[in-house]
Amino acid sequence: MEAVNHNSRKFLFWQKWLYYTSLLFALFGLVLAFFGNNAIFRPYHRMLAQLFYNQNMFPDSTQTFYTFILGPMGATIFVCYFLLACIAQYPFRKKERWARNAIVAGFGIWYFTDALVSIYYGAYFHTFVIHLLVSVPQKALPIIFTWNEFKK
Repeated sequence: MEAVNHNSRKFLFWQKWLYYTSLLFALFGLVLAFFGNNAIFRPYHRMLAQLFYNQNMFPDSTQTFYTFILGPMGATIFVCYFLLACIAQYPFRKKERWARNAIVAGFGIWYFTDALVSIYYGAYFHTFVIHLLVSVPQKALPIIFTWNEFKK
């Protein structure tokens, strides 16, 4: 009986982790969309400007476009993580196998596409920060530690 309670608590911890971190990243997407060109994101912007323009700031001629593109990018981040939060809160919590599989498939496709494009353009810092420091703790660990809970 204690093993069942332990497994239940462990599952709920990871389910809540996935839910609340998804809400946090959804909020991050909104901040990026509306306020993305600010001092908080400056180190990331500086790395991109250095990579693509070999300077510490984006050229003046690209500032408007770069600020604009943060809007759709932030909105996309918001929607992806809001949907992930909804999946984590309802079908994932009910241990519906399709929910786990949808997270693995959807974010797996994103992960490899984003990583390949980043590596192709030499944006290794992007791959390191976004994939290893964000995706693994946020999505992979909950999936790994709850995988067996979805077996019938």
